[in-house]
Amino acid sequence: MKKTHIALIILVAVAIGALIATLGAGGDEYADFSKASSNEGTEYHVVGKYNKEKPQEYNPATNADEFSFYMTDNNGVEKHVVLHKSKPQDFERAEQIVIIGKMQGNDFHAKDILMKCPSKYNNEKPS
Repeated sequence: MKKTHIALIILVAVAIGALIATLGAGGDEYADFSKASSNEGTEYHVVGKYNKEKPQEYNPATNADEFSFYMTDNNGVEKHVVLHKSKPQDFERAEQIVIIGKMQGNDFHAKDILMKCPSKYNNEKPS
């Protein structure tokens, strides 16, 4: 075997390894606030519900890309969430939300949010 063939095989193996490592580090891990707090700086998806009893803050005149609210995860742990985007439309109507981001101190800083809103095709009336 020629040296160029061996070098080419090694190069292809390294490229495949880098591709697998990149795809595996997607940050699509679901967690609760407890796990996110113990791994500050690691990105997680946290599922929960918006706490309507606590205040939310959104002032587009000051900063249109910052919206904050309180959320309770599926284990009952509540945290202050800072979303680095504008306030989503129909946020208050969401039945369940998923925030994607990292813990920083006592706050969860989210870069994105997914909302499950009541279906307009559901026969039941929304509460």
